Amino acid sequence: MTDSNPTLTFADLPLPEALLSAVREIGYETPSPIQARAIPVLLEGRDLLGLAQTGTGKTAAFALPLLARVDVTQRTPQVLVLCPTRELAIQVAEAFQSYARGLSGFHVLALYGGQDMGRQLALLRRGAHVVVGTPGRVMDHMRRESLNLDNLVGLVLDEADEMLRMGFVDDIEWILEHTPEERQLALFSATMPRGIRDIANRHLNNPAEVRIEAATRTIDTIEQRYCFVHADRKLDALTRVLEVEEFDGLILFVRTKVAADELAERLEARGFEAAALHGDLNQQQREKVIERLKNGQLDIVVATDVAARGIDVERITHVVNYDIPYDVESYVHRIGRTGRAGRKGVAILFVTPREKRLLRTIEQSTRQVIAEMPVPSVQALAARRIDLFKQQLAEVIESEQLGFFHDLIRETATELGHSEGEIAAALAYLAQRESPLVVEEGDEAPFAPSGERGERGERRFADRDGPRREGRSFEDRAPRERRSRELPDGYVRYRIEVGRQHGANPREIVGAIANEGGIEGRQIGNIAIFDGFSTVDLPDGMPRDVEQQLARTRVRGQALKLRRFEGGAGEGFGGDAPRKRFTPRPRNEGPRRR
Repeated sequence: MTDSNPTLTFADLPLPEALLSAVREIGYETPSPIQARAIPVLLEGRDLLGLAQTGTGKTAAFALPLLARVDVTQRTPQVLVLCPTRELAIQVAEAFQSYARGLSGFHVLALYGGQDMGRQLALLRRGAHVVVGTPGRVMDHMRRESLNLDNLVGLVLDEADEMLRMGFVDDIEWILEHTPEERQLALFSATMPRGIRDIANRHLNNPAEVRIEAATRTIDTIEQRYCFVHADRKLDALTRVLEVEEFDGLILFVRTKVAADELAERLEARGFEAAALHGDLNQQQREKVIERLKNGQLDIVVATDVAARGIDVERITHVVNYDIPYDVESYVHRIGRTGRAGRKGVAILFVTPREKRLLRTIEQSTRQVIAEMPVPSVQALAARRIDLFKQQLAEVIESEQLGFFHDLIRETATELGHSEGEIAAALAYLAQRESPLVVEEGDEAPFAPSGERGERGERRFADRDGPRREGRSFEDRAPRERRSRELPDGYVRYRIEVGRQHGANPREIVGAIANEGGIEGRQIGNIAIFDGFSTVDLPDGMPRDVEQQLARTRVRGQALKLRRFEGGAGEGFGGDAPRKRFTPRPRNEGPRRR
């Protein structure tokens, strides 16, 4: 297909007004290349093969045209989207909900492993127009007949190459074979390995092919960092960052207008000069906020994407992404508000546990590693306050006439019977009461959630109903010699009910356990495959609910029924010799959780 017209706007696309209104409210004006080329094709009802990197805006490219075909009066699923991980499934479901805000009675449902099955069944009985899910959980519901796809009009395979890499190809084939033949199919993939090409050839009907090259790069003059923090502690973490960072002007990005207003109010209550900037402000109000930022009356602007477009204020030294953007283009546009005209700038990104995948996407698409930045400690906070206090004292000594105050201190010291140094200390104490220079250690609390980790930190399992289990981390427990038939220290051997006769292979077992149990691939020990079952060594200390989830997980259509292996270290049952023993190679990232 030829490149789209660069002047094309969403208003030029034949989308229903309810969807165009939602797009305008979100702040989208010009479609990205994948959107401009895929939306017309899907609106025509054709199948689509889309080759595009994550972060190019492909979610809107398939969500908007498929929403145009949804009949909200019909309560059964009409669109199914398959995703490789639970994080992506949640992200895509949230995007559908956002785009469908103008469709009264619309419901979208995310289905993925690790979520309560009873709740999913109840929500399916209520009815959903769009279902977004991981292959394993979607198959579970299809087999239970709790997911009725008889009225399906559109099916999307999102990040198909990632699903292939994680061993879901058989699950995808099974799902495709059990959906109506007349449904529209869109396949999106960053690469085109043979397995994906085979699926496309078998299941796509005369598809249009759209190929988009990702060329997004960020600016070299911008220093990029991220903070890993629990969503409930973002405001406290932000307050510390704002206190410790030396900034002049700062733009703080959030997703919604309501969030912009609320966050600006909270920052003002904490002593910062802040104001909101969003689409509900008229032009005069908007210009007033920007003018206050330019002349130094305002230090922080809390903005949405659409309101911040075109801002070029020399004072802006920092951009903070309080809410991580859903696409890479938005991230690049946001941080581009600083580091302009060759000036240095700093971009800080807040990442919550469920958003770690978005961080990886940004790094991969921009071809830059974003450095982890710990939330400033109480010691760093106190040191910064003391430095500022000393700077203020030095400025006053240099610029003010202090003779009267010298006399006042001497007079007060004489009257009270104390030294001038004690009087000065008392005045310093009074001056710092609003922002204490000594921060109590008791004020320190963890910002990253229990049982989680930063992108490059360690992870520990925690007891669900008790204190954190003492002992070594998964990384510390990893055996030095993974190929040994002996059970390594810190590991437990489990039996799973899938084996050679089911066609199981180590990659599928690793992918299923990693995604359903949230265990990194490098932390999964030896795997031995027998005729009717297999054994796998997993780190000791797994919570009971994780074991139960893995017991329900399926590989090759077989429930693993994971349980402690009683046959001894490396021993099979009835002389059933293992086919092969597999040791996953250490790597930077294990298979992603779904």
